[in-house]
Amino acid sequence: MKLLFTSALLIASSLILHAEDKKAEPSWQQWFSDGLLKGFQVVSGTANYKVEDGVLVGTTTDGSPNTFLATEKPVKDFELVFDVLVDDALNSGVQVRSHLAKEGDPAPEGSKNAKPLPAGRLYGPQCEIAINGTAGDFYDEARRGTWWSILTQTESVRTDAAKAAFKKDEWNTYRIVVRGDHYQSWVNEVPTADFKQPGDPEGHIGFQVHGIKKGSGPFTVKWRNVKFREL
Repeated sequence: MKLLFTSALLIASSLILHAEDKKAEPSWQQWFSDGLLKGFQVVSGTANYKVEDGVLVGTTTDGSPNTFLATEKPVKDFELVFDVLVDDALNSGVQVRSHLAKEGDPAPEGSKNAKPLPAGRLYGPQCEIAINGTAGDFYDEARRGTWWSILTQTESVRTDAAKAAFKKDEWNTYRIVVRGDHYQSWVNEVPTADFKQPGDPEGHIGFQVHGIKKGSGPFTVKWRNVKFREL
């Protein structure tokens, strides 16, 4: 009888712990599945964004600079997963922990330019979307103007497999995890970035439509199955 009671107690404790672990796991948010852009803002340029059947579609406009559909609120630690399809003539990216320049702000710390950014310009780490072998690496958009793999001396992550992970003319699956000062990315399950930098403890997420020359385009970039959770 005592043995049965002990076994039942152990099972009950195990179930409680399992339930607590499940409860503690962050829940996923499915972005854009409702067809709305609520909670987001278009900044830095004039590209067009819309949602078609749960797919976020960004389209260039003639002569526009880089444009971003950015979260209205900054985030800290998170995991972001999405599929992306981009026109060959267009590169793109997703900003993480990035910042909106305000009127009167000085040039961002570490910027290669001494001049302040125009108000409303989004700047900071960007996970690259491109067909030229840089996909999944992080670029310091509108600030240092170089790759974080170079800045943090983690270029060893940029293996031949990493450079070949992005597939031209196909949907590509990205996973981005930012926790504390640790940044990681995967493209089609291949590790493409893994570095640490403490300079941006929180900031906006922004889906980029890259600027194009006047008289070219229009080009599109599409995101689907966009899932986000805070960690």
